[in-house]
Amino acid sequence: MFGTDGSGRHSFLTLLLILVGICLGFVVVGPLVGFLCAMPFYDGSVLELAEALQDAPNHPDVKVPMYILQASATLVGLIATPMILLRVSHRYPKGLFSFQDIQWTPFLLIPLIVVAFMAVNSVFVEWNAELHFPAFLKDFEEWARANEEQRAAMIQFMTTFASDAELLLALVVIAVIPAIGEEFVFRGLFQNELKNLTHNTHVAIWLAAFLFSAFHIQFFGFVPRLLLGGLFGYLYAWSGNLLVPIFAHFVNNALALLSLYYYQRGKTEFSFESPEAAPLPYVIVGAIVTAFLLLYFKGFYDRQRKTAP
Repeated sequence: MFGTDGSGRHSFLTLLLILVGICLGFVVVGPLVGFLCAMPFYDGSVLELAEALQDAPNHPDVKVPMYILQASATLVGLIATPMILLRVSHRYPKGLFSFQDIQWTPFLLIPLIVVAFMAVNSVFVEWNAELHFPAFLKDFEEWARANEEQRAAMIQFMTTFASDAELLLALVVIAVIPAIGEEFVFRGLFQNELKNLTHNTHVAIWLAAFLFSAFHIQFFGFVPRLLLGGLFGYLYAWSGNLLVPIFAHFVNNALALLSLYYYQRGKTEFSFESPEAAPLPYVIVGAIVTAFLLLYFKGFYDRQRKTAP
């Protein structure tokens, strides 16, 4: 917790301040900066670049500009803007990123936890993708599915790799930067402030996970992303170190990208990005392994705190 006096009022105002800053930084300022930075990488006028970006899947030559735009939006909206706002308000959380006394055992467990959890979460991925709203929400469902299809086309465009260089660029833009930015905001800031506000760790974790999932504006992937946010939230709450969920977030995104890369090249018949649920035996084993590893993970940090001087 890092409120100046721990009051709920200050925590609520901080949440509002961060939300407004993120909206301005991620939707307006970040993309504008990214657009200006992307111009040298496009062989055309400013207007032509703007038009091509609106229909990126049909303009392969804007892939690098799209990466730059995405990276800038995340860097400005989820990292720079919240840091500036917190500095100005004198509420910057000291020690949020702790590089001292890092225990490597949990970091070795994280890839196993993420992979096992992916098998379990695949059930919710398939269920949520096929979810239908009540009849009175038909218009909303049609809009949501159209939005989902548009985003899916953009994601497919950005994750279809023509070279190793594009894969490396995607790992930075889609795995490294979002892992830092999203965990900094949703776990490091929101989860802490929500804990100040509610005085309940579990409520804070799931409210932050809800905001994390809602931020992506993908209704037919909301539940699995909510559960993923909950996983990251507990990893942070138990470890007390934001580097832990950042690494877990990176592993999750990087594995998805790498599996797509090898799937596209015909080197594997499996992709972590498949919308279909894993076979039931894999789901059961994944659930058991996830539970066991999370219990061990929590116990590891509990023991560390008991033996700390």
